Amino acid sequence: MGSRFGLLLRQWRQRAGLSQEALASRAAVGIRTVRGLETGERTDPRIGTVRALADALELTGAERTELFSAAGRDEPVAVHEPVRFDPLHEAVETLKVAVEARWRREEEQRQVHDPVPLPVRWDEAPPTWMDSPRNVRPSAALDGRLDQVVEVYRRVGSRRLVVLGRAGSGKTVLTTRFVLDLLGAAVPSDPVPVIFQLGAWHPSRVGLRDFLADQLTRDHPFLAAAGPGGGTLAAALVDSQRVLPVLDGFDEIAAGLHRPALNALNSTTLPLLLTSRVDEYRDAVEGTDVLTSAAAVVLCDLTVDDLADYLPRTTRKTGPGGNAWKPVLDEVRRGGPLAEVLTTPLMVALARRIYSDTPDHDPLALLDLHEAADLEEHLLGSFIPAVYGVDADRVRPWLGNLADHLTRLGTHDVAWWRFGSSSAVTGLGVGVAVGVADLVLESALVGSLGVRGLLFAVMIGLVTGVLFGVAHRFVVVRTPIEPVRTRLRLRGHLGRRVWARGLLGLGFGGAVGAAYGLVRAMAYWLVTPGFDLTAGVLVDIGVFGLVFGVGAGLVFVVAAALEAPLDVRSAGSPSGLLAANRRAVLGLVAVMVPAFAAFVAGATGIVASGLTALRFEVVWSPTTALALGLVGGVGGGLAYVLSLTAWGQWVVFARVWLPLTGKLPWRLPAFLDDAYRRGVLRRAGAVYQFRHARLQDHLTRSR
Repeated sequence: MGSRFGLLLRQWRQRAGLSQEALASRAAVGIRTVRGLETGERTDPRIGTVRALADALELTGAERTELFSAAGRDEPVAVHEPVRFDPLHEAVETLKVAVEARWRREEEQRQVHDPVPLPVRWDEAPPTWMDSPRNVRPSAALDGRLDQVVEVYRRVGSRRLVVLGRAGSGKTVLTTRFVLDLLGAAVPSDPVPVIFQLGAWHPSRVGLRDFLADQLTRDHPFLAAAGPGGGTLAAALVDSQRVLPVLDGFDEIAAGLHRPALNALNSTTLPLLLTSRVDEYRDAVEGTDVLTSAAAVVLCDLTVDDLADYLPRTTRKTGPGGNAWKPVLDEVRRGGPLAEVLTTPLMVALARRIYSDTPDHDPLALLDLHEAADLEEHLLGSFIPAVYGVDADRVRPWLGNLADHLTRLGTHDVAWWRFGSSSAVTGLGVGVAVGVADLVLESALVGSLGVRGLLFAVMIGLVTGVLFGVAHRFVVVRTPIEPVRTRLRLRGHLGRRVWARGLLGLGFGGAVGAAYGLVRAMAYWLVTPGFDLTAGVLVDIGVFGLVFGVGAGLVFVVAAALEAPLDVRSAGSPSGLLAANRRAVLGLVAVMVPAFAAFVAGATGIVASGLTALRFEVVWSPTTALALGLVGGVGGGLAYVLSLTAWGQWVVFARVWLPLTGKLPWRLPAFLDDAYRRGVLRRAGAVYQFRHARLQDHLTRSR
């Protein structure tokens, strides 16, 4: 059966002119999957995989039937019902494709199938950790193994399942496989399984549905578009149960919030799959209510037979008596600390990476350690040197600083928009940027600046830095700065949000203009004998506060009217979301600065004419007006971007301040991507995480 399927697959792939890599990309399956099916190494393809391959090869009806028959399966027959308009259909289908592609790549990146998956098995949890069988409605026993996770989930009539296990027991691997298998076997009406990391949830502040919608929008910005009923598409998908929450890391919720989180979960009837370490879940349910209508299973330890089947297949190295792992396996069979440590997929994966995948590393070194704690620390501590080789000493301090930063924030998410929040550093960055921009622009437009020009640049940088440092502090205390979820489009729209943005621009521009007028008057007073400071300050603050305020208000209105949600291509990775935010912010600045400069140049001309008519002595020319508009537009734009946008904060902290102080490398994006490719980090939507919380804890302690 397998060889016939492989022959047909190769024949039709070659007819389509596709390489194995191209077919895998088009079908959103792994290259190892295509290669294994064609060679006969894999003989039991899932229905979803066969369907994806048939769609990618554009097979006819008869050819599809032949391919499914060769796989030993029948393609599900679609039941044609009356067509009803579904406003969420396109969003659901787009989300399915994005989720499946993301987690298939992650599974391959983590080498889950290289050479074979480690066996993950589970038993039914004690009855005291589950709801009444009358509420759970199980149709059969719940014990099983990794390739049965969807089958076991569907045995639970309530569709609410808790997966428990100790650190490193395989919970993350299980959730990934659950999502992919459920998508592969899904029918069009099934909800989309989406993994949510619960460590970022504060149940006392944010409801579960709101948290899910926010996380969906963060990882898939196109879901920020308006949905039916006035909310976002993300909220509509959650409320209509078109998303199946896979809630990973109940134990990672902040201390003291596990019971409030359990109460929040019990206040909904959403189907879900929840993972947690055993102790945190047991403590949350002891003496109180369990997760309503939920069954629970507990992941099992790996056995000696599991290790004997897996480890020798990961290397061709030899040692005393045959394979290099034989002495270790013999020691494990005798029991003791090594047998205790090598019972979780995490520790086995670390041992494999250190000793099977790295030349000149012999697993015999494990026999020299005689305490379980020492063995675990050895494996965690040897991972970075094994991965980075001669560069380990150079990168270890950066990884330690990164881990410490996450620990201080109380999160596992390496979010590019959360590398710093110091208002003092922000103000310093704004002041330097605005001062330098003023020097450059006025030198180019006016020529020689003189003492007054230099003094003005220093003072405007100082005042703007203080002003925006304070504004940043005010904003961050109230609401952390998040990535923008919009881009500019030509077709605009008006609404309450647009006018509210205009009022924000009026106040923001007025404050900047008043500061500009104050500094301008003081600079004149310091270098011009006999200058009337009081009159100068009043006039300059009034004029520039009004002009800058109205100009910024109009620009903010136009920008808000042109906003549209980011498209789905912006959701692929942390770097994708970062690039989309950079384009969105720079696009906004490209609209705001010229429009603001033109308005200021024209408005100040009108104001100068009026003041001249009132017999005020005014020095004005088109060149000085243009310089004023550009300085105000560029300076204000820089100050706004660096202090009040997520991408600007990334530039200030991740690209300048932290590398300047030696805490992170200058090429931070390349460093993070390299760490991901080496398996030190993993991707979880729009953020990175260390491959396991225990690795983050170890790096924090050893920095």
